[in-house]
Amino acid sequence: MSRTIVDIHILQTVPPSNLNRDDTGSPKTATYGGVQRARVSSQAWKRATREQFGDLLDPLERGVRTKKVAEALGERLMDLDPSLDRGQAEELAAETLRTATGSKVEVPKRKQKEGEPDPAPESLYLMFLSAAQLDALAHLTAEGSTDKADIKLLKEFFKDKGNKARAKQLVDTRHSVDIALFGRMVADATDLNVDAATQVAHALSVHRVDNESDFYTAVDDRNKEAETGAGMMGVIDFNSATLYRYAALDADLLQTNLGAGLREDEEPTTPVRRAVEAFLEAFVTSLPTGKINTFGNHTLPSAVIVKLRTKRPISFVAAFERAVVPASSDDGFLRTACERLATYVPELEGAYGVAAADHTWIMRVGQETEALVPLGPGMRLGELVEAVGQAVAERLESGA
Repeated sequence: MSRTIVDIHILQTVPPSNLNRDDTGSPKTATYGGVQRARVSSQAWKRATREQFGDLLDPLERGVRTKKVAEALGERLMDLDPSLDRGQAEELAAETLRTATGSKVEVPKRKQKEGEPDPAPESLYLMFLSAAQLDALAHLTAEGSTDKADIKLLKEFFKDKGNKARAKQLVDTRHSVDIALFGRMVADATDLNVDAATQVAHALSVHRVDNESDFYTAVDDRNKEAETGAGMMGVIDFNSATLYRYAALDADLLQTNLGAGLREDEEPTTPVRRAVEAFLEAFVTSLPTGKINTFGNHTLPSAVIVKLRTKRPISFVAAFERAVVPASSDDGFLRTACERLATYVPELEGAYGVAAADHTWIMRVGQETEALVPLGPGMRLGELVEAVGQAVAERLESGA
């Protein structure tokens, strides 16, 4: 059966930076091809991608992942009924969430500072719910709690099997784009799990990398001239790298996860197309913010290759199993990395017979990326995003 898979390949050069730290504060690394590479975890880049959705998607199309889910639902309850105080709303919210997700939602046992309000109930782990799901749960809670101050009425309401089933259904429909893309795990109710439609690889440098250290000092502004010492000093580890980034998006699974979408007046493929376009633009333009104020490493990719596959995802990371070495002493890594891809991609696709049925789009910047020209037509980011979204929608509509 033909599939609709979007493969995204990116080459991005990052100057001295510490995008993603390990437990010692050093930039993460990995050994690949027998040498140490710079690494940025998939979790870090997925988080950065989700942050970009704030500029690309309607709030109703996004979700919230938090332990403070009773607080989030309680706020919606107070919007529906301003007579509720915070404590009442959060108690009602916690009861609804226990019913809907099967999870423990309790007041955390921790010391409070004097004068602080009582903490809201929290789930034991991060819970991922869409804005639409929280809104629907708020209305169901309001329906079942006719006397807002009496939690017993809501508990009686949920003893009814039909009402309990409705609560569970509300958290398993109308998924937000980020839930549909990145998935959701509900430990206490596995039937509410959502399989992720995207797979994001750890970004790896195409070349060998050794972490470096920056010793810094800071001067006390009120020091007198005779006081020449530093007010503080420290060390920050960093590296610089040309990264290969890769992600695969299963548009078929994305369509299943989204269902009919959030709007009734849309074509069936519109929600999927919007999600694909948002993910593509966000993944390309996002950047983890680790130590960003220290290094100011705001770069954008030099090359983006997008493939629409019909069988399975295919990463090109093997092109860099042998670490890239500059062609000359005054050359960088990007040119050689592009030359590697220009040779490797057609050889791989030819060997496996996957090129003919697949579409390719290229965005590239600078002379160093000219080797990629034979792989496909070049375009600007907006044109690329629109073209990929349209191709996905047409493929899903045709069922090809």
